[in-house]
Parts: sequence; structure tokens; C-alpha cells
Amino acid sequence: MSGDVHVRICERLGVKLPRATRRNIYVRSQRAGERVLAGVERFLEKRLKLKINKAKSAVAKPSVRKFLGFSFTGGQEPRRRIAPQALARFKAKVRELTRRTRGRCLVQIAKELSTYLIGWHGYFGFCQTPSVLRVLDQWIRRRLRAVAWKQWKYGPARFAELRRRGVGRDLAAQTAGSPRGPWRLANSPALTIALPNGFFASLGLASVAARRPA
Repeated sequence: MSGDVHVRICERLGVKLPRATRRNIYVRSQRAGERVLAGVERFLEKRLKLKINKAKSAVAKPSVRKFLGFSFTGGQEPRRRIAPQALARFKAKVRELTRRTRGRCLVQIAKELSTYLIGWHGYFGFCQTPSVLRVLDQWIRRRLRAVAWKQWKYGPARFAELRRRGVGRDLAAQTAGSPRGPWRLANSPALTIALPNGFFASLGLASVAARRPA
């Protein structure tokens, strides 16, 4: 990937690019890390005359530090994962795009959302924790079900929509008359039947858990 393309993708995804002098160095132990850090600081300050940001320099476990939106799991075989801060930014963006007050139909929301999801997956799909991506897909579909439920507005319209989409009469009546909010009901059996995963796929909704092309 060329440098300018990498910069544009990072900026679009809200990934803060590191300065040229910001790097992660991985060693086997805390003592080795402290020794390497001291040596690197001496070299940069004395030989290259560069100023070190002490507040951002540290020796820590890979699971604690992050780099370009990624960090590592702990254990004997660490895996590359999406850093918590990057996940928080992702969810904030999805919430913005699926906000129920934006006045968009599901088709429009899915189209706008997919543009962001495709770019995000192109960058973070490189992680080694696919279960996290599957959970994100589930969370996105639940948000969209909540949007649909809110757009159907009232009991009679909700009942009619559920029935039209194959939900049994008793379950549709029980769900349409429920006092629970959209988020709770978005995970209900009725909404799962009415708006299955295949429905969102038919809208062209991108998946962040889809395998990256080889």
C-alpha cells in the first residue's frame, strides 16, 4: 500500500497516524525493554538531536500499548487485535450513521453505512480476532432492527409489518404491544424473524466479519 493511500484511509477511519519518530519495539522482558528504551533515547537525543516525548514513551506489555489502531492479546501466543480506542471510535461512527432522528430509510442507511464499513474492514480486517468482528456485525444489525422498529411507529403498523414479514399472529401481537424500547425489542424473536440477516444482505449491507480477499 502506498503511503498517500495509507494516509487517506487512516484519516477517513479516524486513525491517528504516528509521527515519524513514534515506534513500537518488542522484546522478551521488562528488563530488556527498559534497557532498549534507554539506549534508543540516548541515540535519538545525542546522535540525532531529536527531542523525546517522555509522556508517550514507556515500557509495557503489548496488550497495553497500541499502534495504528492495533494492540496484542496476552498469553503465550499473542494475536493482533483491534485496540479498544479504535473500537470505541467505530461504534461512535456507526451510532452517528444509524441515528434514528436522521430521517433516512433503511435502504439509505445501509448504503451510507456500508461505505464506511467497507473502508473500515479494509484496514482493521487484518486483525486476528474474528470473533470481535462477528460481534460487531451482530451489534450493527441489532441497531438497524431498532431503527426499523422506531420507524414503524405505532402498535397497529408494527403488528402489520411483523405479520407481513412472516411473524405468527400471537407473537406479532405480543411484540407490537410490548412496552419495551426499540433496543430491547431489536433482539426479540419477532424482530429476528421479520428482519433476518439475509434481509440486511439484500440491502447491500457490508459485513466487517467477511473474510478479506487473498
